[in-house]
Amino acid sequence: MSLATGLTADEFLARDDWPPGSQLLAGEVIVNQPGLPHQLVLGNLFGSFRECTRAAPGRGMVGLSVDLRLGPADVYAPDLWWVREERSPGPDDTALDGLPDLVAEVRSPSTWRFDIGRKKSYYEAAGILELWLVDTESRSVLVYRRSSHDQPQFDEAIELRSDDALTSPVLAGFALPVADLFAR
Repeated sequence: MSLATGLTADEFLARDDWPPGSQLLAGEVIVNQPGLPHQLVLGNLFGSFRECTRAAPGRGMVGLSVDLRLGPADVYAPDLWWVREERSPGPDDTALDGLPDLVAEVRSPSTWRFDIGRKKSYYEAAGILELWLVDTESRSVLVYRRSSHDQPQFDEAIELRSDDALTSPVLAGFALPVADLFAR
């Protein structure tokens, strides 16, 4: 559902009365209320990340939806984000300093077209190291990553299915069987 059009990122961020799930895409405020499949998958993903980051020191920080300014008329709220330890916000910080290293978006019918299109392109251009697009319909994960931190674009694209494990070279020790990601 669209609430407003023609806004800048500054105008969007200046208001704190947007409904939960609001994002600004090309100047248009889009509100998404995720359904049950989305929330169950996101819970499984967040739980696995949280377990991994707490299992040993130095594994960074994981969080849920937070506003990320990605352009003059774009403020995205990824479903899940992760940053390396040295980039983790401190206890008194109220926002991320810069962009996350890894972002995950879980499919919702009203926003999937943005996730695989405009948002993917903006995440890539902004320098996000790794993007996971979790497709609740096909029960697969599209992984886009850079082979090195200085790689200018995503140069690896992988589709993972139920027999595969979701891992990341930027987060040592993380492994989640894709089948477990979609488990109820």
